[in-house]
Amino acid sequence: MHDDLEGKHGVQSLEVGMSLLKAMVTGQQAMMLKDIAAAADMPASKAHRYLVSLIRSGLVEQDPLSSRYTLGPFALNLGLVALGRLDRVRLGLSAIADLRDAINETTALAVWGGQGPVIVRWERPRRPITVNVITGATLSLLASAAGRVFAAWLPPAQIEPLVQAELDSGKCRANVQTLDEARAVLAEVRARGLAAISGHYMVRGVEAMAAPVFNFKQDITLGLVVVGVEGSLDMREDGPTVTALREAAHALSLRLGYAPPAA
Repeated sequence: MHDDLEGKHGVQSLEVGMSLLKAMVTGQQAMMLKDIAAAADMPASKAHRYLVSLIRSGLVEQDPLSSRYTLGPFALNLGLVALGRLDRVRLGLSAIADLRDAINETTALAVWGGQGPVIVRWERPRRPITVNVITGATLSLLASAAGRVFAAWLPPAQIEPLVQAELDSGKCRANVQTLDEARAVLAEVRARGLAAISGHYMVRGVEAMAAPVFNFKQDITLGLVVVGVEGSLDMREDGPTVTALREAAHALSLRLGYAPPAA
């Protein structure tokens, strides 16, 4: 009977130990015993007993000099295995479908293709006039929202030669003439946290927004894109479309292991 109940209801002591681990993950740094106990809402003496067992398992380790506790090598291994099994594109496809449902606009998922971002999938909204998105083609770095997002967060040494080549081609419709002007545009994208283009998009009559998705290495790994007919897309900073795009990109980043920098 006892085993049957445990199978249905779980093991309470394991759940208590997990609450301590969650508190340490949320703290994002090595923590003192009293802080871990307070975050897990339990007496310090009880927390200490569980931490001893967690240290023995390799999930936690304690710095002998500072007495602070942090995640141990086995916890790090678990995290790396979990991250390795995540399919970022699969999660991204789910994210753009949910975003389309939330804002009823065309949404798309972009990945880096070496010379620029590439759209791998797009979702059609429920409205009579929509914008079709071409999949598989490399997008402009300056005249597309996805391009600006990747160019803003990828290393300058990797990006600037590609930006210069785009400027030299004379085919850029982004109203940017020099590398210094491009740097200023990308700095503005980073400051705002997303890219928005209206009037100088790579296709006439279309405007778009894109937000970066980061991975556990704090690197940009995907771009979430919203595309609409020029003049019809709500691009207000505090509007529901921009807000939903920001929230979707942030949620997906967290799902991929991104840890936002401390304020």
